[in-house]
Amino acid sequence: MTLCLVRTGRSRDVASFERLFVYFGPRIRSYMLKRALDGPLAEELMQETMMMVWRKASMFDPQRGNASAWVFTLARNVMIDNLRKAKRPQFDPNDPAFVPDAPEPPDSHFEQDESAKRMRQALSTLPKEQAELLHMSFFEDISHSMIAEKTNLPLGTVKSRIRAAFSKLRSTLGEER
Repeated sequence: MTLCLVRTGRSRDVASFERLFVYFGPRIRSYMLKRALDGPLAEELMQETMMMVWRKASMFDPQRGNASAWVFTLARNVMIDNLRKAKRPQFDPNDPAFVPDAPEPPDSHFEQDESAKRMRQALSTLPKEQAELLHMSFFEDISHSMIAEKTNLPLGTVKSRIRAAFSKLRSTLGEER
């Protein structure tokens, strides 16, 4: 079979390829069936493998291995490619990742504005030092240790004042709801 494969590769000899097909076709089909593939799929993959043998026969080097190993390597690769294609998920246009978000209801902006207004009012009830620390921490995105350095306060004091500010905000906002 090595000679037939070499002839097929060098001169596109159809008679040599026919011999290869008659010899390897049933063996490749059996190989595919043993891999738990159904009959029609095994037949299709055998045909695909033999077409690849026809196209790539010129790449076969008899000094690197025998024809059977080369052909079955192609068959194995064809089977793996088929399995990868089968595992690839189908495109679902109804997938939430592809469906645009629903438009915001008109009253959502009003609710956000009202919520922001309540938050500003609650912040205005805090003592000045607590409001400043909250502003630095959340609006200026400064770490607690940097706030301590900037204000010359101990780190524990900064943290306790921020905690106290949160507690006051919770009670103020909780009373309004």
